[in-house]
Order: sequence, then C-alpha cells, then structure tokens
Amino acid sequence: MNYAIVGAFVLVLGAVLIAGLLWLASGGLAQKKYDLYLAIENESVAGLNVNAPVKYNGVDVGKVRKIRLDPGNPERVILLFAIEHGTPIKVDTVAILKTQGLTGITYVELSGGARDAAPLRATAGSEYPVIRTQPSLGARLENVLTTVLAKLDSTSNNINAMLSEENQTALRNTLADIATVAHTVAGRKDSLDAGMADAARTFKNSAHLTLKLSPVIDRIGRSAEAIEKMGNEVAGAGKTVNSVGADVKRIGAETVPELERLLDEFSQLSISLRRLSEQTERNPASLLFGHAPVPEGPGEATTGASQP
Repeated sequence: MNYAIVGAFVLVLGAVLIAGLLWLASGGLAQKKYDLYLAIENESVAGLNVNAPVKYNGVDVGKVRKIRLDPGNPERVILLFAIEHGTPIKVDTVAILKTQGLTGITYVELSGGARDAAPLRATAGSEYPVIRTQPSLGARLENVLTTVLAKLDSTSNNINAMLSEENQTALRNTLADIATVAHTVAGRKDSLDAGMADAARTFKNSAHLTLKLSPVIDRIGRSAEAIEKMGNEVAGAGKTVNSVGADVKRIGAETVPELERLLDEFSQLSISLRRLSEQTERNPASLLFGHAPVPEGPGEATTGASQP
C-alpha cells in the first residue's frame, strides 16, 4: 500500500516538473503578449513561411501566424501577424516583403508610422486591424522588366517591319541614287567651285552697293519728311483760308443790304442836285426870291370863283 502511494507521488511530481519546465521554456513569467493584425498582399509570397519574422525598421517585433488565399479573390494572399503588444502600429504603417541576404529567406518589414499619426484600429466588418502593403523590390523589378521586355518586343517588331524585303529594296535604290548624285557632283566640282566663287563676288558687290545706297536712302527719307511737313503747312493754310472765307461771307451778308440802301439814297440825292442845277441855270434869281407862282391857266379862275 505504501509503495503505491509513493509511486503515485513520484508520477505527480514528475508531471509537475515537466509542466514547469515546459512553462519556463515557453517564457514563463516573462511571456510576451501579442496583438493580431492582417495584411493583404497582391503579389506572390513565395519563400514566406509561417513563423517567419516580422520586423519594424529591422527590429523583430513578431511573427507570421497564418498564410492563406483570399476566398473571394485568389490573386490576393491574406497574412496574419502576431506583433508584440505596444508596438507602435500606426495608420500610415506599411508592410513590405523582403528577402534576407543570399539565403532567400523572406520576411515582413514594417515601416512608416509618423509620430503624430493615429494608432491603427480595426474597422467595421473586420476582426483585426489591416496593415497597408506596398510592392516588394522583386515585384517592382518584375514590373519594370515586363515593361522593358514589352517595349523591346515592340521595337523588334518595328525593326523587322522596317527591314522587310520591300524596304530593303527601296533602301538599296536610294543608296544607288545617292551614289549617282555624288559621282555627278564630283564630276562637276570645277563648275560648282566657279559658281560658288561667282556667288561670293555677287554677295560682296551687293554689300558694297548697299553701303553706297545707304546715304541716298537717307536723303530720300529726309526729302519725304520735308514734303510731309510742307503738306501739313499747306493743309494748315487751307484751314486758315477757309476760315477767312467764312468771315468774308458773314460780313458780306451783313453789309451788302446797307450798301444798297446807301447807293439808292446817293442816287436820289444826285437827281435832286441835277434838278436844282437846271432850275438855277434857267432862273438864277430863284436862289434869292424863291419860285414865282405859276400863272393860272385858261378857265382855272372861273372854276375857282364858282366854287362855294
């Protein structure tokens, strides 16, 4: 009976010791707390495994807990991170896949997180906060290489089109024509040299003629300015004459009637003086004694007497 109790005690003590060792191996009192975050990658995660490190600016802050495809879109991969509690994951924090050295081991690098940025929280409809992602260096290189290869392919097609048999024939004909023209120009080199010399002399003579014509052109310009000035003065004189003519018309309209009346009076005065002169010649005494009464004619007395 005592052996059974001792055996049971030994087994229980052994189990407790094993459990304590396991607990201490897993961290014991110093076991860390982790927060869970999601990240959605739109590229291949080849080389990334569960428990791969998650680093924040090169410092280990967690591990990759799960890797799975998005059921709604197989082109996307959903990653679940377990990150130490208290790690400053902000709304502007981004996750990028990186490869460590030459070993090809892929891990997750977190970066960003400005000092004044707000902490990242879970949104409505999501169980965990979602960290934004950016393309990895390999994905960016792949995109660049794809674009370059596409351009090279297009360039190759254009070159092949340019080097078709028809274009090659046209190019050969063009080169032959250029060679013919070159031979013709070479054969007429002396004539071309003479023509270029004549052209040079013509340009030189034209320059001399231009220098000689310059004073003449200046004189013509001064003459034109003088004629323009004279025309302006004549125009001013014309305006003055027009003004004088208007004044003369106005004076004539006012004085002509007066002159006509004055001439009429002079005419009547002349007639009266002529009559006076004739009467004085016939009877000079009339200047002193006046006019003698005119004798009555026959029958005038009788007619006057018979009047009542």
